Amino acid sequence: MLGSADETGAAGYRPLLFSIAYGMTGSVGDSEDIVQDAFLGLTRARQAGTTIADPKAYLTTAVTRLGINYLRSARVRRETYVGDWLPEPVVVPTDGSGPAEHAELADSLSMAFLVLLEALSPVERAVFMLREVFGYGYPDVARTTGKTQANCRQIFARARQRIAAGGQARDSPPPPARRAEGEELTRRFFEAAAGGDMDALLGMLAPDVVVHGDGGGKARTIGKPLAGRQRVGRLLVVGLRRGRALGASLRLAWVNGQPGAVMYDAEGRVVGVVELDVADGVVQAIHSMTNPDKLGHIGPVSDMARLPEKG
Repeated sequence: MLGSADETGAAGYRPLLFSIAYGMTGSVGDSEDIVQDAFLGLTRARQAGTTIADPKAYLTTAVTRLGINYLRSARVRRETYVGDWLPEPVVVPTDGSGPAEHAELADSLSMAFLVLLEALSPVERAVFMLREVFGYGYPDVARTTGKTQANCRQIFARARQRIAAGGQARDSPPPPARRAEGEELTRRFFEAAAGGDMDALLGMLAPDVVVHGDGGGKARTIGKPLAGRQRVGRLLVVGLRRGRALGASLRLAWVNGQPGAVMYDAEGRVVGVVELDVADGVVQAIHSMTNPDKLGHIGPVSDMARLPEKG
């Protein structure tokens, strides 16, 4: 229930607000909670008689500052995380259906980019996100973060240098003409992997392709990033063969704006999500999510990949 916020049309800002929150947190569920808290704050302020001249600015500020607070408390948890940390996947079916806020966000924030943002402090991340991803001017960035414009310029420059040091620029969303190509490549890619066609599979992998897996210590995945066309190809063939033997199936989807797929078990429960970073007609990187804690927003989660509880 959003109360008066919905009634006055402020709910139309929800896709933008969710995108900002997700860019800050990398968590779908926590982003939804942050957006809800921002709307509740707007409702309470109005009920208290406060005049909100610009609801969009009010909500953007609230979401950004809640995101900063979230990151400050999450930093310790991230430092003790088991294995590679990846953001919760935002999945949009290939037919484009799904929550509007997820569809809008999907063309903005790839998994690789969100991982790079982990190198930034909470305030650096907020400034960089608002300026680089959402195109806010420095006056608006300063108002939203509570910093001066001069300070925001310095923070942005520092953040940009740190992102550049990570060796990867922000991914651009694939234009509509490339979406069909991406889906076709993904279909052939998974068909080759599932069928054990190594020659076809290797032809779709970059020589220095890397796989990142996030099981959070709760599900089967690779222990550390795996690089190299041959090694990655073998991993994919073995993994998909094992999954099919257990009755698993793949459904193509767009994952954080990149082509990918969701794996389901024989009962239709989510086993994992795979995102393919495609450039120059080949797969440059693969991000695989099997951590059950990060899949519940997609649907019921399978136990197929879950590791046994430690006694």
